[in-house]
Amino acid sequence: MSQEANYERLIEQITDLVIAKLDVGHETGSFCRADVARIVDAGAERIGIVLGETATAHDWASLIDHTLLKPEASEADIRRLCEEAAKYGFASVCVNPAWVKTSADILKGTGIPVCTVIGFPLGATLPDVKAFEARRVIFNGAREVDMVINIGALKSGDDCAVEDDIRAVASAAHENGVLCKVIIETALLNDEEKVRACLAARNAGADFVKTSTGFAKGGATVDDVALMRRTVGKALGVKASGGVKGIEDAKAMVAAGATRIGASVGVKIAQEAEGVKSSVLTTSAY
Repeated sequence: MSQEANYERLIEQITDLVIAKLDVGHETGSFCRADVARIVDAGAERIGIVLGETATAHDWASLIDHTLLKPEASEADIRRLCEEAAKYGFASVCVNPAWVKTSADILKGTGIPVCTVIGFPLGATLPDVKAFEARRVIFNGAREVDMVINIGALKSGDDCAVEDDIRAVASAAHENGVLCKVIIETALLNDEEKVRACLAARNAGADFVKTSTGFAKGGATVDDVALMRRTVGKALGVKASGGVKGIEDAKAMVAAGATRIGASVGVKIAQEAEGVKSSVLTTSAY
């Protein structure tokens, strides 16, 4: 059986399981019947981006959130990050909330948006606090927010609480025209939980699902990205974050269905992409 067929079968099995639990009348905080009716079609088409051998460094850079979330990052580090983003044309810079205003000021006029994180890295903040944090960073200039779900609620089976938590931030973002990405922290979840987290994000109106904070025991994997893509179908973007170390990793994530890459090595990826293109062009010239 092909890998894609395996994913389709997995989604069907999990969907049947959720519906079966509802049918026996359990009130455990799982998806209500109206929510189940919106469960993604297991055969939904992927929307992965196709980047051929002639893709430029800028093409690859345009998929990357150039990221620096280390607590020890200095203003000089943030300035360097922003200058690199402007030079290479990254999709955004992703910084901690305290650096949003500084980053927005540095990037003014470049067209590079500032992304920041909400409820980071544990996701255990109260929903109204997450919503306030989102509004506050938007006021300071953030144009994208990456929120961490309530992982404990998901593992407790309280999917409605997870969805409400996401919706609070998504609503705060969308009322200001800002993108909302949802970090599900795949390294802490089994496959069924990953699917339920993605469905909650989709139902709550998020724009992306994202694999990882980079602060847990593991980051993005090809299998997780493919499963997330199969779950959300064409409705949402998928961001692969954590453990993307170079152009080959980035290519694998995009092939699996990622439409955005979160990485602290964005410059390396762009430079490697340009090197690959130059090599291909040199080879073809002979």
